Amino acid sequence: MKSWFIFALALVAACSAETYTTENDDLDIAAVVANLQTLKEFVDCFNDKGNCNPQSGDFKKDMAEAIQQACAKCTDAQKHIFKVFLDGLKQKLPAENEVYRKKYDPDNKYFGPLEAAIINA
Repeated sequence: MKSWFIFALALVAACSAETYTTENDDLDIAAVVANLQTLKEFVDCFNDKGNCNPQSGDFKKDMAEAIQQACAKCTDAQKHIFKVFLDGLKQKLPAENEVYRKKYDPDNKYFGPLEAAIINA
């Protein structure tokens, strides 16, 4: 019984520490947002309107879950990337931003909690 309890605690600790892959946490998101063509390529990937490069494809695979779970598994770097991306998208590509929001949050219930979770990132 004692070994099951220790196993359960270890499992809970492992699950609570789960984050998305950190492979692209060093992405220079400011440079992506500053270059309108690159920003458009990223959002076109996310919106299924264009090809994905390795970085945008890596982010896209976890995008829906990250939005739905308010970035619960995001690292601090990923929260920062998400915040800068969303701010840049709203400002520079408002039409694509609307498509993006409707694709990932058709009922408009996830972006509020997500933005609250990343506001200080």
